[in-house]
Amino acid sequence: MRHPILRSSVLAATAAAALLLTGCGGGETADPAASSTDASGIPDDALVTPETLTIATGETAYYPYVIDDDPTSGEGFEAAVAYAVAEKLGFDADDVEWVRTSFESAIAPGPKSFDLNIQQYTITDERRQAVDFSAPYYEASQAVVALEGGAADGVDSLDGLKPLVLGAMSGSTSATTITEAVQPETDPQLYGSNEDAVAALGAGQVDAIVLDLPTAYYATAVYIEDSFIVGELPSAGVPDEWGILLPKDSALTAPVSEAIESLRAEGTLDAITDEWLGSGQGVTLLE
Repeated sequence: MRHPILRSSVLAATAAAALLLTGCGGGETADPAASSTDASGIPDDALVTPETLTIATGETAYYPYVIDDDPTSGEGFEAAVAYAVAEKLGFDADDVEWVRTSFESAIAPGPKSFDLNIQQYTITDERRQAVDFSAPYYEASQAVVALEGGAADGVDSLDGLKPLVLGAMSGSTSATTITEAVQPETDPQLYGSNEDAVAALGAGQVDAIVLDLPTAYYATAVYIEDSFIVGELPSAGVPDEWGILLPKDSALTAPVSEAIESLRAEGTLDAITDEWLGSGQGVTLLE
């Protein structure tokens, strides 16, 4: 198993460290056993499991990001991106191991059970205090979803949203966008997952919910009955660029970013995006 991008980045860092140790140690060399590597030159401590790329996704992963909650199939936008990145790093599909985490636990400080985590994480400076992010692989906008005949039916402006009770997943860009872009009269109702927010909408606990646009397309077409997209929200200074999340100061951060930029340059990332997300139907930008 060879890891072309990963090998070059890690070996460069290893060489620099070796030079530093030689210069500061009176000619002494570092103990070779202190930085054991596999045959490809990857330090053993760079991966959760040697020779294996451990990738995490949500405890439940939804279409269009993962099909049938089975990331091992490579079907779905984020599953396909993950395997494309793994291939760029030199990992065969059989060398990828999937694990599950909640959204919030993965961005909390502390040890991780994964090398990479992909579940629509928006890159923010606040989160970067606890974890690393790759270069962005997608930029999403936010949309308001409501039930036909409800309080949001007929709303066509931000002012029309202000009196409504809006819901979103806690800690998400959707929640931040409600506060920054809509500035509602009532504090938004926040939930542990998008699934919980959808349930609250169905139960009448909120007038509308905010989801990223690809999820909103699928939600209104498939699993929220009698629902529609009210409109798209302006970013309000909250860019929603998604990055692969890594443990803080991971040796894989730079190689993964290189892999994503390579996929972008060769057109593979656009092809994956078009296949699984498409351009969708046009929605009104609420102003």
